[in-house]
Amino acid sequence: MNVLLLMLLLQNQDSLTVRFTAMTAVTGYEQAMGDSLLALLPGSTRDRIGNVTLTLGRGTPKRLVYCNLDEIGYAVGNITDDGYILLRRVGGGARLYPLLDQELEGHRVTLFGKKGAVPGVVAVRSTHLTRGRPARDEPPFTVDNAYVDIGAASRQEVEALGIALLTPVSLAKQPQRYGERGSLLAAPNAGRRGACAALAAAALSKPRVRGTVVVAFTVQSLYADTAGLKAVVNTQGPFSEARMVAVPSKFPDTAVETVSVRDVDGLVTDIMKWLGGGQ
Repeated sequence: MNVLLLMLLLQNQDSLTVRFTAMTAVTGYEQAMGDSLLALLPGSTRDRIGNVTLTLGRGTPKRLVYCNLDEIGYAVGNITDDGYILLRRVGGGARLYPLLDQELEGHRVTLFGKKGAVPGVVAVRSTHLTRGRPARDEPPFTVDNAYVDIGAASRQEVEALGIALLTPVSLAKQPQRYGERGSLLAAPNAGRRGACAALAAAALSKPRVRGTVVVAFTVQSLYADTAGLKAVVNTQGPFSEARMVAVPSKFPDTAVETVSVRDVDGLVTDIMKWLGGGQ
């Protein structure tokens, strides 16, 4: 690959990273982001469980390189008669820190209903009644305290917008560039998204590949059995080598998880070297 083409790729990678961090793929509900990947990567396919894969090269050895696509999120747990929506967390399990759900309190969310995305906001208690002073023994906000308002006055109005039980929900995504010359990028799950953006950019570069490489964007990695990765290994393996790509991040599993754009660009170069057989 010539230097000019590589420079153009890295410029595109910059915008690709921002695009990926603006997307949502709640674990078990990754279909929409999978659709975007299928459109982005010519020749890619989706298996029964939802993994998107692209095969590069041919012959031996046969290797696997992948990133985890999914994220911790929420799903609609109930709809009240007066039009409020209650939530349940999806993914994460015991590894989550106790105050994770506080990121929801008073913030905007997006509900991905059957008729398209619907904006909402998580209600907060009246400051006039509580005066903003919690009692000394009052427990912290949890997902059980979340009431989502989408402007509906009844259950029927909520359902008319395409919202039903198990509809996936996430914090509204607004990736933010900051730091010197915008060198840092903050967004929920920025580390995972940056790694997947780097993998997509490397695959799009039409690199020289040693043997066969299966490029995989795996789903359901947050389940105990890592179902997505196992499906790829069982249906497309065996592989002589498997590599999960990753980008270091600060403030992981928060709304301001941050990655360095330079680290993402460096990962693109590293993946392309690995595809060609370098270490």
